[in-house]
Amino acid sequence: MPERPTRFSASFRRFLWTRLLGSAANQILMVALAWQIYDLTGSAFDLGLVGLAQFVPALLLTLPAGHWVDRADRRRVLAAALLLQAVAGLVLGMGSVAGWVDRAMIFAMCVVMGVARALQMPSQQAIVPALVPIEQLPRAFAASSTLLKIAVIGGPVLGGFLYAFGPQVAYFTCLAFLVVSISYIATIPRIRPAGEASPISVASLLAGVAFIWRKKQVLGAISLDLFAVLLGGATALLPIYAKEILATGPWGLGLLRAAPAAGALVVGLVLAQRPLARHVGRRMFAAVAIYGAAILVFAVSRDFALSFAALAVSGAADMVSVVVRQTLVQLDTPDDMRGRVSAVNSVFIGASNELGEFRAGTMAAWIGPIAATLVGGAGTLLVAALWMRGFPALARRDRLFDRGT
Repeated sequence: MPERPTRFSASFRRFLWTRLLGSAANQILMVALAWQIYDLTGSAFDLGLVGLAQFVPALLLTLPAGHWVDRADRRRVLAAALLLQAVAGLVLGMGSVAGWVDRAMIFAMCVVMGVARALQMPSQQAIVPALVPIEQLPRAFAASSTLLKIAVIGGPVLGGFLYAFGPQVAYFTCLAFLVVSISYIATIPRIRPAGEASPISVASLLAGVAFIWRKKQVLGAISLDLFAVLLGGATALLPIYAKEILATGPWGLGLLRAAPAAGALVVGLVLAQRPLARHVGRRMFAAVAIYGAAILVFAVSRDFALSFAALAVSGAADMVSVVVRQTLVQLDTPDDMRGRVSAVNSVFIGASNELGEFRAGTMAAWIGPIAATLVGGAGTLLVAALWMRGFPALARRDRLFDRGT
């Protein structure tokens, strides 16, 4: 009989509540904000600017944020990120009640949310090793990623429902979630800074980049995810598939968007109870290959059920890759470097998602959505093959806890 997994500490369970409520609040805020600016302007271009207004400050501030994460109590950095989002929810909620929310105000709050993102992503990743024993890290990241998927599935649905009663209802609900999330992080005992306080310099800011370049297995894992999602991501094309190829309505689009998260949720629950023990390198590469193959099936499918299943499989495979990558990066990184390395990792994640959507949309305009998706899926398979040859030690890695890297 397999041994029952050890229960997580109270501090980590509180962090999980922080992650769930904070992520759900962010999803509610994004849905309400997007609906409101489209109601105000009717401009698809403005919808694109919403993402850009968040991505630019996140990109510019990520490296300084990583330095702060390594030199401060990581709880406080995460709490600051949640507080900034709460300010955005409060301002937009009050403005919606009073009637003074306009285009400029929404974009200003998007910038605030971009700053919050720069703080949240590295602190949220780097805090986990401080809350659980090292042998629990694979389960911990699986549990954390699973709750994120729950928020990604439920948050937009709840946000859309609440928005029907007025944007202020959605914003104030988001604010309430964030207040509770901050209260949970405040109950976690103080986490000692990983490194000594020191002035910011070019060398300290770029230390995470230099470390990743030296640690080839970490570089391989992060860059594999970057290019796989950059090429294989099809989220931007889902409205075209739902309307023109699968002939469904908005309900179909909603289900297609939820399918990857649903597949990831199932696998995350399994990995939280039965973490990967052996052959983690090969399994990560196999998961990326399955992800690419699933995108190819989705590209040519004309049946809604098959398309949904293909996207669910892609999300399930991606979850395996995410858990292996996140755990490997944290295990192979010294504690006093985890904030800066996580910051670089967050830049890669943001770039893969944002630029992946741009790649898909631009290519679809040139050669059509089906061909663009086929090229993306085939490109992901090619990346998996090339990275296995380029990073053989990563492909051969047997256990996550292997320190000979």
